[in-house]
Amino acid sequence: MDIFHGIGVGQNAAVGPVRTMRPAPTIPDEEPVTPSSAEDLRRALEGVQEDLLHKAQDASGEAQLVLEVTAQMAGDQQLLKSSLECIAQGLGPAHAIDQVMEEYCQQLVAAGGYLAERVTDLRSVKDRVIARLLGAAPPGISDLPPFAVIVAKDISAADIAAIDLAEVGALVTEEGGPTGHTAIIASQMGVPCVVGAPGVTALVDDALVMVDAAAGQVVLDPTADMVARVQERREALRALATDTSTGTTSDGVAIKLLANVGSLADVEDLPATSEGIGLFRTEFLYMDRETEPSVAEQTELYQQVLEQAPGNDLVIRTLDAGSDKPLAFAAGKPEANPALGVRGYRLVLSNEAIVDRQLEAIGAAAKATGRQPRVMAPMIATVDEAAEFTSRARSHELTQVGVMVEVPSVAIRAEQVLREVDFVSIGTNDLSQYTMAADRLEGGFSQLLDPLQPAVLELIGRVGAAGESLGKSVGVCGAAAADPVAALVLVGLGVTSLSAPVAAQSLVRFALKYHTLTQCQHFAQVALESRDPASAREEIAALLDADVAAVLAV
Repeated sequence: MDIFHGIGVGQNAAVGPVRTMRPAPTIPDEEPVTPSSAEDLRRALEGVQEDLLHKAQDASGEAQLVLEVTAQMAGDQQLLKSSLECIAQGLGPAHAIDQVMEEYCQQLVAAGGYLAERVTDLRSVKDRVIARLLGAAPPGISDLPPFAVIVAKDISAADIAAIDLAEVGALVTEEGGPTGHTAIIASQMGVPCVVGAPGVTALVDDALVMVDAAAGQVVLDPTADMVARVQERREALRALATDTSTGTTSDGVAIKLLANVGSLADVEDLPATSEGIGLFRTEFLYMDRETEPSVAEQTELYQQVLEQAPGNDLVIRTLDAGSDKPLAFAAGKPEANPALGVRGYRLVLSNEAIVDRQLEAIGAAAKATGRQPRVMAPMIATVDEAAEFTSRARSHELTQVGVMVEVPSVAIRAEQVLREVDFVSIGTNDLSQYTMAADRLEGGFSQLLDPLQPAVLELIGRVGAAGESLGKSVGVCGAAAADPVAALVLVGLGVTSLSAPVAAQSLVRFALKYHTLTQCQHFAQVALESRDPASAREEIAALLDADVAAVLAV
């Protein structure tokens, strides 16, 4: 029985036959250049763009957004121009697009972060263009049995869009990280997923595997007992998904369960019973554009969000871009370490008007709808930055202003920061990355980035204590909010709201219902005193309610 280890996405598990992705077609060494080569390439790019846009129309939420952005890649005029120049120099059209695309990919890999995550989608465009040029089938899967486990080196958004995820057992990739498109879409759909698992591409079609997202494991030839436990867990999770009650501990302490969303389509997909939105990402308005969206355009979008968002809570995060998520209309100088560079609120250092115009639009939308959102800034590092952002937001008549706690310095100075704002939201992904000096996009650092790392929990505890002392709310909108064991610990540390993909909420709600606040505080103390996350999980598992432990398979 072979076991492959990676980063799990979600808490579910599945057992099914392996289906590997069909590889990209091979370009023949001797590819001729003909009088129609340039036009052939142009038509192939246009065809791929049209196909992706068509798929986007049938998708929703994050998948729709990613497909639209990927379609823009196929329509990039500089890409076409560079490829045509290669053809003029004697390369066949397939070799030309391959060479130019790989040059682009290397640039993105060198940039790291968000841009490196785009390489999979860029190569997907390349492979589809080459397939059209050669008259071959594009990468993908043609025969998909029920509950199949899709295994690939990586999976692009276009690949996912071509698959009915409702019929898929699980997704497994050898590369990729927890913030890649595969992980994000799987999380939204509630599909078990393990990414960054070395060696999984050695698995062959029809091999039986068990994918346990909670454990971050892919098990070849699982035992009958393992299969039975997976089926029991799936049935239990299916039953829990029908519970639409609010989040509360067993002794009646309210813990808001909010949703993370990244587009208007995501808002429209939320159930009417949702308690609200704890993180509305605004980057999709800005990315892959040559010009900044106007205040009027932004206002219209925010107004629609305010009108359609369910529940009483709506937290809008201002633009988290720059550096590793560059803006074409506000490009800065290249940085040696983008993750520590000009990103998030630091954009005001070079272009403060971008932030001001966004706040103006949010304020205008609030006035037009009569609904006051909460607004928060990412990548705040000092008390002065928190105070400055609060002043900017209030100047646009936004009354509920907060900041993200992603940088350890803010957690250390939590009480001083909270005196300047109305609330904070902890981004555990970045807080873990900066505390543990471990790139969150690297699969090999999964242990260092576990939500139960004691050092990270100690920082979160400082924030929770400050919030309780000052009577201000402390939320979490990182991956830890989707982990039911971590969620119990976070509540014990003083966190008052948890924001995660909707698919993850049922299990967190269930875990909370079976434990008191006092028990959560005890779990938190156990985790803080543990040597490492594995030890913490083992000790907490022995203390959990038996029904919860059975469903979590801990």
